[in-house]
Amino acid sequence: MWQRIQTLYLAISTALVVAMFFCNKAGDISYVSYWPYLVLLIISAALHLLALTTYRFRVFQVRTAVLAAIITLALQVWLAVDFFVTGNEPVFHVSAVFPLVAVILDVLAARSIWADELLVRSSSRLRSSKRKNH
Repeated sequence: MWQRIQTLYLAISTALVVAMFFCNKAGDISYVSYWPYLVLLIISAALHLLALTTYRFRVFQVRTAVLAAIITLALQVWLAVDFFVTGNEPVFHVSAVFPLVAVILDVLAARSIWADELLVRSSSRLRSSKRKNH
């Protein structure tokens, strides 16, 4: 499991999403104090953990990683809208870009997982055609 690069990508993106539970958005306002952020964080963290632990089912893992990326991207868009709509110009912490980094890592992980799946399928096809010839 840990010898694949996609597992490292998924582990880092999971750590970034989980770290947002303990970080502040701006000043002393945390992400979990606003319930839409909390809901998106819980769903995103659950999907990231599911994608990280289902390494034996590659197609399901790809779908889960892509869904986690979409939910995390929605969180990032919501944060960006909140940032630009706020009139008193709060200073956001660096944790406000954690979802964007997590989305990038999720997409990289999904691409790597899919490449592994295609490699396994091609080797299975070659093995089955070799057996038919003999």
